[in-house]
Amino acid sequence: MVQAKSEIKKKIGILGGTFDPAHNGHVKISIEAKKRYKLNEVIWAITKKNPHKAKSAYSLNKRITYAKKINQKYRFIKVKFFERIIKSNRTIDLIKHIKKKNKISEIYFIMGADNLIHFHRWKNSNLISSICNILVFDRNGYKAKSLKSLGFKKYNKKSLEFIKFKKVNISSSKLRKI
Repeated sequence: MVQAKSEIKKKIGILGGTFDPAHNGHVKISIEAKKRYKLNEVIWAITKKNPHKAKSAYSLNKRITYAKKINQKYRFIKVKFFERIIKSNRTIDLIKHIKKKNKISEIYFIMGADNLIHFHRWKNSNLISSICNILVFDRNGYKAKSLKSLGFKKYNKKSLEFIKFKKVNISSSKLRKI
């Protein structure tokens, strides 16, 4: 039996963050997530300010412009800023908004291993894990700590998958120091 177009689940990846600045590591994990999980699109949800970090080095407009520039050849990556619409910078509010707009969809929240370490402290982390799949990409220097984290212990085997892949040894904080 052929499914009607409206019944076909769309698979959406969400990679949230300040992207201060966006870099090839963000691109690589987006490509890897698309390939492994057959995602239709990956949304880079740029936040004005991460609630767990200090002020951004670059302006919001510069970060959005640069993120779009490095993704020109990847049509499946959509760079977006949702905070004006959802009036929040919290992941749970972003996921609820995207889920509401895409009712027949499967959501994959993408994060680096460094974020998993404190994920259990995020607002509504239990709810996030219950309404979407969580894909945690290994990062240099964070694997051991993230695999021992409360978030990994709590959500592994339920909605979380730790992904080992050929890492790009780059980070936004390293780029800001150049």
